[in-house]
Amino acid sequence: MALVAASGVIAVGAAFLVADRLLPPDLSRLETTGQVVVDRDGRTLAALPAPGGIWRLPVRASDVPPHLLDLLIAAEDRRFRWHPGVDPVALARAAAQWVRAGRVVSGGSTVSMQAARLLEPRPRTLRSKAIEAFRAMQLEWRYGKEGVLRIWLTLAPQGGNLEGVRAGSLAWLGRPVERLGVAEAALLVAIPRRPEALRPDRHPVAAIEARDKLLRVRGAPALPASEREAATAEGAPSARHPMPNLSPHLSRQAARAAGEGVVRTSLDATLQRGTEALAREVLAGLPGRASVAIVIADLRTREIRALVGGEWMAEGRAGALDLTRAVRSPGSALKPLLYAMAFERGLVTPGTVLEDMPRRFGDYAPENFARGFSGRVTAASALRQSLNLPAVALMEAVGPLRFSSAMKALGATPRLPPGAGAALPLALGGAGVTLRELVGVTAALGDGGRAGPVRAMPGTVAGEQVVAAAAAASVAAILTQPFPGGGPEGVAWKTGTSWGGRDAWAVGFDARHVAGVWVGRPDGTPIPGLTGRSHAIPVLSRAFGLLPANPRPRPDAFRAEAGGAQRAADGLRLLFPPPNAVVEEGAMTLRAAGGQRPLTFLVDGVPLPAEPARRDVAWLPPGPGFYRVTVLDAEGRAATAPVRVRGSE
Repeated sequence: MALVAASGVIAVGAAFLVADRLLPPDLSRLETTGQVVVDRDGRTLAALPAPGGIWRLPVRASDVPPHLLDLLIAAEDRRFRWHPGVDPVALARAAAQWVRAGRVVSGGSTVSMQAARLLEPRPRTLRSKAIEAFRAMQLEWRYGKEGVLRIWLTLAPQGGNLEGVRAGSLAWLGRPVERLGVAEAALLVAIPRRPEALRPDRHPVAAIEARDKLLRVRGAPALPASEREAATAEGAPSARHPMPNLSPHLSRQAARAAGEGVVRTSLDATLQRGTEALAREVLAGLPGRASVAIVIADLRTREIRALVGGEWMAEGRAGALDLTRAVRSPGSALKPLLYAMAFERGLVTPGTVLEDMPRRFGDYAPENFARGFSGRVTAASALRQSLNLPAVALMEAVGPLRFSSAMKALGATPRLPPGAGAALPLALGGAGVTLRELVGVTAALGDGGRAGPVRAMPGTVAGEQVVAAAAAASVAAILTQPFPGGGPEGVAWKTGTSWGGRDAWAVGFDARHVAGVWVGRPDGTPIPGLTGRSHAIPVLSRAFGLLPANPRPRPDAFRAEAGGAQRAADGLRLLFPPPNAVVEEGAMTLRAAGGQRPLTFLVDGVPLPAEPARRDVAWLPPGPGFYRVTVLDAEGRAATAPVRVRGSE
C-alpha cells in the first residue's frame, strides 16, 4: 500500500512538473507596470502610468508595512504561510457550504489563487477554479510566498484605472504605501473584494464599512487608539489625489533610462518642492511666454538635488521641453573659466592691471554691455564687473582652441555657428551650452578645478583636473561677494546675458552646493530689458536661500592684493573728458587727478605741450571725429577716455 501511495505521489509530482514546463504562467500583466521615481532617501517624486493609462505600479512585500500583510493574510488566507498554494481546509469548507446552501457561499480561494486570477482573469466557473488551483501551486513552486505577495500587491484592483496597493495608496490616501497606518492599509485590502462598489470617491459609506469590518476579523492587527480616533474623524477619501509629479522633466528622463520599476534619483524631494514653488512665483512676474529653469547640485558629487526644466503651462503642468538641456548662448557666464586659465598660465594675477579701452582684434571690435569703458582696472575688478575688452584680450592670450578644449573636458562642448571655428567671441558667449553644462563648468571652479558633469543618478564622480586648484580658488575668491539686494552670504556668483536680451543667466556656488538659473523664452525671442543681473541673479539668491548656509571664506590676503592694486590703478584718473564724452568742436581743457607728477597728456598717442607741475592742459581738436585721450604719470600708470568731438551745425 505504501508503495502504491508513493508511486501515486511520484506520478502526480511528475505530471505537475511536466505541466509546469509546458504551461508556464503568463506574467505579462505583472511585468507591464508603470514606474515610480523616488529621491535619494526613497521618497516618491513622481509616478508614471503603465501603457494604456493604467496606474499599475510595482511593489514588493518588503515595500509595504508589516501590518498590511498581516491584514491581508488575516482577511483572505489565514493559512497562507503553510499551504502549497491551495488550502484543502478552505476548499472543503467551501464545498460543504455549497452543498448545504445550493449556491456558492465562499470560494475557498487563497491569496495564491487570487494572484493567479489577477495574472489571467477568467469567468468564475469550476473549470476556472481548477486552473487557478494549478496556477497557484505553480506560482508558489516557482516564486515562493514573496513572489505571490508581489503579484497580489501589484495587481489587486483598487477601483477605476487603479491597480495595486501602491497606486491605491497614492490616489486614495495621498501618501506612499510605505507610510500607511493600520486603518489605511485595511481600506486598501478591502477595496479589491468589490473594487467598483467600494470606491471611496463614489461609495464612501460602503468603503468605510468594509474597512471597519476587515479590522475586526480574527488575526487582524490591533488599531492604535490615536489612529482609531483619526480614522473615525476623517472617514473615507471623497476624491482621488493627483499622482505625484515633482521634477516632471527629470523624472521622465530617469524613467526612460531605467526602463522599469522603482527608479532612484539623486534629488531631494523637499528641496525640489521648494524650488518648484520658487519657479512658479518667479514665472508669475515674467513677461508673456517667458520661462525659468533652475538646477541645484552637490558641489562635490555633482548629484542634482533639484531641477526645474521650465516651460510651465497655465494649468501648472510641465511642457515637453526641458530647458536645462536647451542649447543657448551663455553671454559672460564662461568668463570665470577664462580667467582661471589665464591665472593658471601666469598670464595675469588677480591684481594685474588690465586696460578696458576701445580696441580692435582684427575685424572684431567688441564693446562692453553698458557701451562705456573703465580704463585701467585689475583683473579681479574686470571679472567682477564682467568687462568685455579685458576678457577678449585674455582669450587672445589663452587661445580659443585651448579654451574650447577645456570646455569639452568639463563636459560642455561648445556649439559653434555652422562653418565657424573656435574664435575670440567665445569669451562673450559666442558658442552654445546648456544650463546643466554651465552648472558643471561652474562646479569645477568651486571644486578645485576638477571636471565632473552634473547628473541625476546617485554615485560618485572622478573627473580629471582641468584647471589648477590655485587658479580655481582665485576665481572663487574674486566672485565671492554679496548678492545685489541682499541674500545668503559667502556665495561666489556670476551672471551672463546673451546678445539681444534673449537669455539671462546666473550661476554660483557656496562651500557645498552649485546652482544655475536661466530666464528667457523657449523660442529664443528677445525680452526687452532682460539681463542676468536684473532677472536671473535674484532667482539664484533665493535658490541659495532654500539651502542650509555653507558660506565660502574669502581670504584676507587676496583682498589686500586685489584692493591695493586697484587703488594704484584708480589713483590716476581723467576728470575731463569722461569716458565716451560727446563734446562740441572748439578749444577745451583736459584735466586729471591723482597719480605721480609730472603728468603727460596724449591725444591719439601724440603728447600735448604742458607744464610739468600742472594737472591740466589746453587742447584744440583739429576737427570733428573720435579721439583717444590719455594721461600718463611719472610711474607709468595711465588713464584713458575715448571722446567724440561733434561739429557745429
